[in-house]
Amino acid sequence: MSGLLALFDDVAAIAKLAATQLDDVAAQASKAGTKAAGVVIDDAAVTPKYVTGLPAARELPIVWKIARASFFNKLVILLPVALLLQAFLPWMLTPLLMIGGAYLCFEGAEKVWHLIVPHKDHGPQQAETLSAAHLEEQRVKGAIKTDFILSAEIMTISLAQLDIGGFWIQALALAAVAIGITTLVYGAVALLVKADDLGIFLTVTGRFAPTRALGRGIVRSMPVVMGVIATIGTVAMLWVGGSILVHGLHDLGWHLPYEQITQAATLAAAQAGAAKGLVGWAVTAGLDGIVGLASGLALIPLVTRAIIPASAWLFPEKA
Repeated sequence: MSGLLALFDDVAAIAKLAATQLDDVAAQASKAGTKAAGVVIDDAAVTPKYVTGLPAARELPIVWKIARASFFNKLVILLPVALLLQAFLPWMLTPLLMIGGAYLCFEGAEKVWHLIVPHKDHGPQQAETLSAAHLEEQRVKGAIKTDFILSAEIMTISLAQLDIGGFWIQALALAAVAIGITTLVYGAVALLVKADDLGIFLTVTGRFAPTRALGRGIVRSMPVVMGVIATIGTVAMLWVGGSILVHGLHDLGWHLPYEQITQAATLAAAQAGAAKGLVGWAVTAGLDGIVGLASGLALIPLVTRAIIPASAWLFPEKA
């Protein structure tokens, strides 16, 4: 009986340890995923464009194809690579993170620049010359390529936020971030791309006037909803990208931007009274966003005139 009781004590201790470990994983995953919010919002805002112009019956299968590739990218390719870098080349994480932050700044600044200087989008003209199957194949390939870049950002940002040393806890936390974010993004995308169909269905088949009015409201509101999501995504990208650059420079030894932003946030918070926490965060995020916008605007000529032409020359599209 004493041996059985001792066994129960051991089982209870192991269960308690496992629960503690799971709490650590959940806490770290939550912290890491929150910092990647800018990339997540932009991913949800960008992805619906890949089903535009295709048959409604193919929308959800296309979203599933992209989501399945996203799971594979994060869990099979990027997670092991991130953990190997953390274990053997940790000094590379800050430069890689800053490269990713610069990419976010460029993407966000490019969207702002296109609002100021509109450009002609050649996508619809191309779509008219392609069969539906060929167009779907091209769209899926393009979406998977974009998702891989954004997934690399999410995993790198998430890894940088983990402040615990256990290898398996880091692996499980990153896996939880990958699964949770991918499910959230593509679940939201599926809802967004089918919202119009739901609105039309309610408008056409609704038996009551309020139901039909709801359907018409959904259809009319979707362009506004997508515009709001895109705007939030752009702002979040500039904020996160700028924050990554500022903290990266601070880690590499150039402390001025970080110290100036911290000082400004502290001074603003001191004048805010009860809302000092919110004011301090808002000032920090705003100044990080300004750094992100300025950095992105400076990168636009370099990317459009040098990096993109060089990439097109090195990796020509196959016929």
